[in-house]
Amino acid sequence: MAPVASKANPLLSTIPWRRIKFRTICGGRIAHAPPSSPAQSPTADSEAATVAGRKILETFSEEFEIGTRKITMETGKIARFANGSVVLSMEETRVLSTVTSAKSDGSRDFLPLTVDYQEKQFAQGMIPATFMRREGAPKERELLCGRLIDRPIRPLFPRGFYHEVQIMASVLSSDGKHDPDVMAANAASAALMLSDVPWGGPIGVIRLGRICGQLIVNPSMDELCLSDLNLVYACTRDKTLMIDVQAREISERDLEAALRLAHPEAVKYIEPQLRLAAKAGKQKKEYKLYMVSEETYEKIRSLSESPIEAVFTDPTYGKFERGEALDNIARDVKKTLEEEGDEEGLKVLSKTVDNVRKKVVRRRIIGEGIRVDGRRLDEVRPLYCEAGNLPVLHGSSIFSRGDTQVLCTVTLGAPGEAQVLDSLVGPSSKRFMLHYSFPPFCTNEVGKRVGLNRREVGHGTLAEKSLLAVLPPEENCPYTVRINSEVMASDGSTSMASVCAGSMALMDAGIPLREHVAGLSVGLISETDPATGEITDYRILTDILGLEDHLGDMDFKISGTRNGITAIQLDIKPAGIPLDIVFESLESARKGRIHILDHMEQEINVPRTQDGRNSPRILNLKYSNDAIRRLIGPLGALKRKIEEETGGRISVNDGSLTVVAKNQSVMDKMMEKIDFIVGREIEKGGVYKGIVSSIKEYGAFVEFNGGQQGLLHISELSHEPVSRVSDVVSVGQVLNLMCIGLDVRGNINLSLKATLPKQGSKPTFVVGESVAPPVQQTPKVWNPVNNEKRVQENKGDQPVGAMETLSSIVIRSAAECDEAEKSSGLNRPSKAEAPLDAKNLKLGMELTAKVHQIRAHGLVLDLGSDLRGMYRFETGSRRNFVVGEKLRVKCASFSSKGIPVMSLVQE
Repeated sequence: MAPVASKANPLLSTIPWRRIKFRTICGGRIAHAPPSSPAQSPTADSEAATVAGRKILETFSEEFEIGTRKITMETGKIARFANGSVVLSMEETRVLSTVTSAKSDGSRDFLPLTVDYQEKQFAQGMIPATFMRREGAPKERELLCGRLIDRPIRPLFPRGFYHEVQIMASVLSSDGKHDPDVMAANAASAALMLSDVPWGGPIGVIRLGRICGQLIVNPSMDELCLSDLNLVYACTRDKTLMIDVQAREISERDLEAALRLAHPEAVKYIEPQLRLAAKAGKQKKEYKLYMVSEETYEKIRSLSESPIEAVFTDPTYGKFERGEALDNIARDVKKTLEEEGDEEGLKVLSKTVDNVRKKVVRRRIIGEGIRVDGRRLDEVRPLYCEAGNLPVLHGSSIFSRGDTQVLCTVTLGAPGEAQVLDSLVGPSSKRFMLHYSFPPFCTNEVGKRVGLNRREVGHGTLAEKSLLAVLPPEENCPYTVRINSEVMASDGSTSMASVCAGSMALMDAGIPLREHVAGLSVGLISETDPATGEITDYRILTDILGLEDHLGDMDFKISGTRNGITAIQLDIKPAGIPLDIVFESLESARKGRIHILDHMEQEINVPRTQDGRNSPRILNLKYSNDAIRRLIGPLGALKRKIEEETGGRISVNDGSLTVVAKNQSVMDKMMEKIDFIVGREIEKGGVYKGIVSSIKEYGAFVEFNGGQQGLLHISELSHEPVSRVSDVVSVGQVLNLMCIGLDVRGNINLSLKATLPKQGSKPTFVVGESVAPPVQQTPKVWNPVNNEKRVQENKGDQPVGAMETLSSIVIRSAAECDEAEKSSGLNRPSKAEAPLDAKNLKLGMELTAKVHQIRAHGLVLDLGSDLRGMYRFETGSRRNFVVGEKLRVKCASFSSKGIPVMSLVQE
């Protein structure tokens, strides 16, 4: 390789040096010094001026306006040891970009450019919420901003410059009003201009928005929330370098108008950088450029060109067959060079063979209009679409375009599962996520899966932005949505295949998209004039292969609907292309997009209904703050317990409760637990689970429905006569009860026997167990559970018959009854003088009765006048009775069938 020395920057010799601002800093005070003579150099001025033995720091700055924003570039004050450093300010937001470089050891044949962007919480006066209270690994936004800086800068480094370069951008302060990413890109360009690294800049980067059809330059974050366009544009003085767009179905014509405005606005950043470089820039160093000599190139070309052309002219080759054939050609050339002992040729073999391939492919496309796989320039590869291929999931799809294949799955979750965004600007969370994965097997390679990958994050975000424009509003789709895009096979434009597969998977999941979204990548093959660098001839390729991306000049990813564009990402390899080529590419992409949309709509064109067994269920409920606090529990313990036991998710937001379950059975389990804690609207005929809280002589009080109390009267315990309440229920027992109505005071009457089958024999009750199983309830929490089959939870598991409707009984609350019993008591006993019958027997009346029968749990008494009564044995009471024995008793109560229940009177 022949080293070629780069020349000094000609801009420094053509632009006169003029200092705009000069400040001296000493002892913590800042003093403005008068400008020196233009003939005096800055270096000499800096070395000569000292105060109290300290060297004076010189700062140089440029102030200008773009749109309505005042912008300042400053250097010399911060990070003076860096090869180049610039602080760019817009209002209260300041960003520092630095450049450093290292000399190469000659082992590389590529440019090792690294761009790191970082947002630390101190920029907004915050301490990180992490356990260590430090910033951790780069977040997705930081990786995306680093890519945004890298893409327009990389093409402008000279060919053969393989020295390591690192650009670091840090946000020093942020007011939250402006996105620092564009500021960091312009500051990085200025820092490269100040450094001694050879670079073909400067560049200008601008952001445009559009509100109500009006284009806005440098919009604030609040304005971007109202904008239907978020355009980031980078360029040199006359050529486009990078375009990044997120839009809401903007037409190609409107986008062209925005790009024509963006170019002159971005150029306004260039002149201040040139002036700042003229004042404070370093002279470009003579770096060694690694170039292939003409003699070596011709030798390798003569050995490899013919067999390479034979491979590229055969359209029957697949991706891997073509790659294997090209590798065999490279091995044959290497063997020849080894036999000849050509050390220089062996060092540059890989790079040179790649250049030969590039020239063969480009010559064939421009000269004959035929591509590597035999397609026409505007032809899309064969398509395959399939939706719902994984029926167990919420939504799924497969999309194939040629050999590129992507599998997308959709998972719907609760609003509380939204991703939390810890960034200086923008929203604090997002409820729609698309995660892109590029496993090694998709290219038949062996590799290791690692953490966040810059390429995967960038491709996933592009596909995510493409689909955001067609999602329904939050009130119509309250889910948190996650799309997982798995690349199954890669041969070009997998990110755009993720858009197509993701759109079909969303419809398969039942998400009501306004339109299908499709995308594809457009490429460029061009010829340039070696003297001027201007493009003399070019061809635009629709739906490029991976090989055409590698050997071509442009990767222009465009996605959208039939109505317009939703996202764009333009990356180029030459030092800029004219805007006219960009506009022509938009039309080629539109035609290919419509072709793909036709095939997608044939597979699925409307959202599927969510009536399957695995379809997710979601409910939005309104509760009082007290009810929600009871449901959440201390530190959210009760909420977490419900989620762990059922597998569903509960989200609380602004007094509302959102319940999400993956299917109907999970929803039923969750609603049963929520109803028991929080409660639901009480309606006659509804069945509710409750716990016996206290027992009285006339019945039991039951706590149910999130803390409400109702009375289970003794007459509603069983279809058979019940002498004592405690014989049937006990305190703490869980029961399924039916609401049979409200009394005149609004108290709730409950019935146990209405949920039990009518049987001839007395049912067996087990203290501490529920007499009926949990009721399968519908998700409509505000409605009672009616007309559902229930199964009695006893040993027989007998089906429940029709419910018996009983008349309401006027009762008092538990507190009122307790107070009445303390203050008064039952009616005074009175002697029975007249002959006894069922009509004149009163509560508390004393009389003499005979033992008619002796049973296991009590006595049947003869009260006279053919009237029978019951006496129930009590704990510790006498049990040695004899038939015919006379007893003094009093009337304690009546059973549901009017049978007197007696108690013994102590003589």
